[in-house]
Amino acid sequence: MRPSERLADALRPVTLEIGVNRYAEGSCLVSFGHTKVLVTASLEEGVPPFLRGRGQGWVTAEYGMLPRATHTRGRREAAQGKQSGRTQEIQRLIGRSMRAVVDLKALGERQITLDCDVVQADGGTRTAAITGAWVALRLATRHLLEEGVIASDPVLDHVAAISCGVFGGLPVLDLDYEEDSNAEADANFVLTGSGDIVEIQATGEKRGFTRDEFEQLFTLARDGIATLVEMQAAAVAR
Repeated sequence: MRPSERLADALRPVTLEIGVNRYAEGSCLVSFGHTKVLVTASLEEGVPPFLRGRGQGWVTAEYGMLPRATHTRGRREAAQGKQSGRTQEIQRLIGRSMRAVVDLKALGERQITLDCDVVQADGGTRTAAITGAWVALRLATRHLLEEGVIASDPVLDHVAAISCGVFGGLPVLDLDYEEDSNAEADANFVLTGSGDIVEIQATGEKRGFTRDEFEQLFTLARDGIATLVEMQAAAVAR
């Protein structure tokens, strides 16, 4: 039995609340159980120096945890003067995931920055951030289309992410913190709406895991992400 009493293939309760920031071109408060991440999408004219003159845009992300997102207060990374390696790795993952489903040429020479701030952490913050970031991105690009700034839709597909792991010998979907901290193996899957793989991060924590276990994890992830994609579509539907 999982600590949460969920079935092996059950997601935590997931919500995608849009329009939570009145100033950002796109925003989403995403909740996976007790994990909550606020994502805002900001449009900027111009691109980083390495892209100037190429006629294409850029999508990037920043990620951070608020001081009391966990059981004890953590220092703001700004106060420490540098980002941790974990923070840098996660924000690069979010940016890569979004760019995988965006036609950067269609954006023109402008940038969308996705700020992902973890309000409360209970496992799966990076996967929740990716899932919510797509929603904020979709809203921001819709704004560009409605304002006539761009002529064609740059968003080619959905992208969402979920964690899976082997807990108590059983492959399970969407780990919360209690499961994640005690998992024998864990993995993060990032897939497009059409099922293409963007990234898979898989690690044996307490032991190696078998190919059969990995295939079970992948099946769980594929089905879970299909559900998340439906929720993304519903969140941005008009």
